[in-house]
Amino acid sequence: MKASYVALFAAVGLGLLGLETEPLRAQAAAAAPEFEVASVKPSPSDSRGGVAGGCHGIDSKYGPSQTSPPPLGRCVITEARLGHLINIAYDLRSTGLIKGGPDWVAGGVERFNVEAKAEDPRTATEQQLLTMLQNLLVDRFQLKFHRESVEMAGFGLVVAKNGPKFKESNAEEAGTVFGGESPGKPMRGRPVSLKARKYSMEMLANLLSGVGGRGPVIDKTGLQGVYDFTLQWDEDAGPELPTALQEQLGLRLESRKVPVSFFVVDSARKPTEN
Repeated sequence: MKASYVALFAAVGLGLLGLETEPLRAQAAAAAPEFEVASVKPSPSDSRGGVAGGCHGIDSKYGPSQTSPPPLGRCVITEARLGHLINIAYDLRSTGLIKGGPDWVAGGVERFNVEAKAEDPRTATEQQLLTMLQNLLVDRFQLKFHRESVEMAGFGLVVAKNGPKFKESNAEEAGTVFGGESPGKPMRGRPVSLKARKYSMEMLANLLSGVGGRGPVIDKTGLQGVYDFTLQWDEDAGPELPTALQEQLGLRLESRKVPVSFFVVDSARKPTEN
């Protein structure tokens, strides 16, 4: 009799396990969203003009200086190294955060054009598109990676002695314009003019990590609002960035160890033909 009960319970358990299988499969499929169609092709070497493009979700924000964003629900990126694609897909907010992998990941001449469309462009958010782009890189480039967090010399963005010199924003959307009407990021060794709208201090710290040229910056101001401001600096002719921050915004850079998360490429392969 006891053996019969054991067999009965085993059968019930197997039945319940079978009932759980399909939902688990569905969850696994949902965890790895993919584009409806996607193309990854080598960029022709005779048309190089620098990496451009990105992903356009229903919640993406584009300023007036960005005249030709990708079509809604699509990722369109041209002339990108794999390192550029990783920066976009994984939202790495500073340069130099990719380590390891083959030389062509972050350097060399190999560049690629990506065109991909979500199944329903009318509903895809920017984060959903970026997740799909991550999965595309894993699939087409056989990308394997891990994260590595280390502490390194950097700066904390703090409020200077006399307080901040900017006011809270009334702008409808966040936006950044470099150099007047130019939509491009500043070039090393040239004066920088930054006009920011509806910007948080965390956004400013992330931006300075990428374009400040001094190392990683983290927000330690304690300011929770969003603000409008203009910041201009020139590392050669002056004022240098620390001086400009204090004189124009009432902020300063305080040297400190900051945590930095590196994206470590374990392996990658050049994509096969679509």
